[in-house]
Amino acid sequence: MEQLLDRILEDALNNARKMIELGKTATYIPELGRVNKEYLGVCICTGDGRYHVSGDSDVRFTIQSISKVIALAAALERCGFEKTFDRVGMEPSGDSFDSLVRLDLSSDYPSNPMINSGAIAIASHLSCEVSFERMLAFTKKLCMDDEITLNEKVYHSEMGHISRNKAIAYLLESKGILESSVEDSLDLYVRMCSLNVTARSLSGFGLVLASDGINPLTGERLLHSKVVQTVKSIMLTCGMYDGSGRFAVEVGVPSKSGVGGGILSVVDKRMGIGIFGPALDTKGNSIAGQHVLRELSSKMRLHMFADHVPEY
Repeated sequence: MEQLLDRILEDALNNARKMIELGKTATYIPELGRVNKEYLGVCICTGDGRYHVSGDSDVRFTIQSISKVIALAAALERCGFEKTFDRVGMEPSGDSFDSLVRLDLSSDYPSNPMINSGAIAIASHLSCEVSFERMLAFTKKLCMDDEITLNEKVYHSEMGHISRNKAIAYLLESKGILESSVEDSLDLYVRMCSLNVTARSLSGFGLVLASDGINPLTGERLLHSKVVQTVKSIMLTCGMYDGSGRFAVEVGVPSKSGVGGGILSVVDKRMGIGIFGPALDTKGNSIAGQHVLRELSSKMRLHMFADHVPEY
């Protein structure tokens, strides 16, 4: 069965490579635009703690918007459900991840924590409660990866091209949503986006979420059950930017993408999946990574509403 899983993984990766030429790296952040778009790697971490890898699964890249999942989990753990969602909604926005139109014209609060406005609001909550160093340690535990560090080049590249997020933050401040200063909120937000991870790291985090917040290798509970339930629900409905609905129908696995090319996926009670593919589609999702997940979901019956689940 292990060999079958490895073969399915290898085939899915090879079939997805043809999609790379259709995508582009995130050039609006200069340092991300320099990444080799030909990279493609996938890692599955199963409930017994085994890692199944293919391609560039150990290449370090920045986590970007996948850090929004970690920030949301941290806010729920430290601030509670009511405070976390007091000024941030739970609904899909239907807009691009960096849009501020709806926030400016038709809503007092960000639609959800997976878009930039919502994540900056969450970072504002957290910056009053916890230091970046504590958040880094928390991330290492969740990803089961002690080698995660801050990518200083990407951090400074993002801070040097932050006009749009700064505009979002000042709009949030004008509405009374931020709890800390614009500068402190953005600094924590960008630092979390600039953490170096791998597809393997993301698969480990996915397994923790698939295991109800428990590290199955040590038995340590890292997140409360209610936190995990909330996080996975938001990932399913909002995790793939304004492509979340189609992705939920086609793949049916709670996932979160980032413009660094990563995708974190959670197959409940079975496995975590991490993907790295920096060639993005027009919505900001890894174009080849989505192809990998569609094939894995189909062949392995991973969709949460699949009528039959084989043993892997």
